[in-house]
Amino acid sequence: MCGIIGFTGKTEASPILLDGLSKMEYRGNDSAGIAILGDKCIEVAKTIGYVSALQEKVLQEKTKTMCSFTGACGIGHTRWATHGAVLEKNAHPHISNDGTFAVCHNGIIENFLPLRAQFESKGYVFKSDTDTEVVVASLQYNYTGDFKKAFELTLEQLEGSYALAVICLDNPDTIYVAKKNAPLIIGLGKGFHIFASDVTAIITHTKDVMYLDDNTYACITPARTDVFSSDGNIIQPPIEKINWNAETAEKGEYEHFMLKEIMEQPAVIAHTLNHRMKDGNIILDNFSLTHDVLQKITRIVITACGSAYYAGCAGKYAIEKLFGKIVTVELASELRYSEPLIDKNTLLIAISQSGETADTIAAIKECKARGAHVLSIVNVFSSTITKLSDDVLYTYAGPEIAVATTKGYTTQLALLYLFALYVASDLKTISQNEYNILYNELRDLPRKIEQCLALEPSIKKLASTLSKTDTVFFLGRNTDLAVAYEGALKLKEISYIHAESYASGELKHGSIALIDEHTKVVAICCNQKLLEKSMSNCLEVIARGADVHIIGMQAPASAKTAHDSMHDYEIQIPFTTDEFLPILAVIPLQLLAYHVAVIKKCNVDKPRNLAKSVTVE
Repeated sequence: MCGIIGFTGKTEASPILLDGLSKMEYRGNDSAGIAILGDKCIEVAKTIGYVSALQEKVLQEKTKTMCSFTGACGIGHTRWATHGAVLEKNAHPHISNDGTFAVCHNGIIENFLPLRAQFESKGYVFKSDTDTEVVVASLQYNYTGDFKKAFELTLEQLEGSYALAVICLDNPDTIYVAKKNAPLIIGLGKGFHIFASDVTAIITHTKDVMYLDDNTYACITPARTDVFSSDGNIIQPPIEKINWNAETAEKGEYEHFMLKEIMEQPAVIAHTLNHRMKDGNIILDNFSLTHDVLQKITRIVITACGSAYYAGCAGKYAIEKLFGKIVTVELASELRYSEPLIDKNTLLIAISQSGETADTIAAIKECKARGAHVLSIVNVFSSTITKLSDDVLYTYAGPEIAVATTKGYTTQLALLYLFALYVASDLKTISQNEYNILYNELRDLPRKIEQCLALEPSIKKLASTLSKTDTVFFLGRNTDLAVAYEGALKLKEISYIHAESYASGELKHGSIALIDEHTKVVAICCNQKLLEKSMSNCLEVIARGADVHIIGMQAPASAKTAHDSMHDYEIQIPFTTDEFLPILAVIPLQLLAYHVAVIKKCNVDKPRNLAKSVTVE
């Protein structure tokens, strides 16, 4: 969830660290800090708030204190609070009592309380409320002049998850790092090395990277990086190339990353689909879900968190219909503790933008232990989830900087549709004519998404209306309900307006008590098979005074007349099949949430309390 970075080379480290931290702010943070190895001490600056505040503080420290912050080796951190309030004393880096070590840490040290008690009994004075500070306490007590040995002994004491970075005053150009259930990427340069939680902080310096595996650690110097297994043996992770440019992580002409990423959706979805769809066939390279394996599957479980979970809810309908098997969608945070009824004939589809979502990783491990075949849908190459999976489908969405996902969600959904159609073709669960219709419709989605984006002027008008309310209800049935889930989440994520999604048919069983003349309702009425029932539900809330706004789909004239007779406002998406409609219907809701947040002057790209990559429970 936090961001971690380090640099060692021949040039000043602090500008590189500060720039890298600013690029990782989208991951979520409430404080930031850096530690630089100076000639006589470890120089530290940290503050609550954004990295811009840290940049100002570093400048102040340079002019007001003896700290120069000109050293060529250092570490930095953006914190998202777990242990301890948002206070400067709890910001990273943390320094040992004797000033020898500084540490930055992403993750949670689960046994920090007994460790803290142990070191306090020896006279160690803790200056923060964090779990992280036990790391420097352990380093101080284990250090006898050998940095590597002290680091190894400290790792043996720690339980939990971590990406750790440590510098030592006695080793002026060396950084030790370790990884367990948290992302850590090392960038390889000429005369320097850099590492971070995210490639966005590395890409401007080098495209050559190594992805550390869990339970490994590394010694990083300007000249070389040595990687070790947990038993201390040197290993050689493969060197990989980052496959996108720094410009793709910049806003360009757009005011916000979120708007840029919304507008990128036709292109990234075309990229996601096109090289896998050739001459009427779906080609999935290096795919072990062969005909024989698919035939043996009796159940499919989709698991994810947040918007990825809602992508699963939307994709379920297509997979269940085209596969002809039972499909359930489970929150990863619940699945991991539910004693799931999963066996070797279960296909687990795990969805995660980052590939580092802690709850999803734990759910995968639980299901793999029970024999499930794991197919993951992720955006980040060589992430933890990809290494746990039997098969991987990459979204190719490129970097998504805004915390509220848009193109990440729709590319996940596009791949769920692609997989559903692939299975239908392989198992012959639909006719060739049905397959051809769906194949062509899938290929045409990027063009139709462009048509949805062209609805922006009308959506701005609706945003002006909704920005003045405190609560919005989103209604839908079947595939429309899946869209309502994501629409409500987007609105509350970035505009802070209370929003709830309800199954339209369930309103009368309790929730309709909340409806009155002050209620704003967004009704998703795109599913053609259920259109009349959805319209009836709209009438129910209109009769109670609600202000109803309908997201519809181009349809025959009779249905269009029915729409026009009962609503105040309508946005119509292009016609598509009911199976694929969620990917089009969500586009207006993304734009709606965005423009409401802009009107309310919210921090669109960095909403309060949220993090992009959730690597802790």
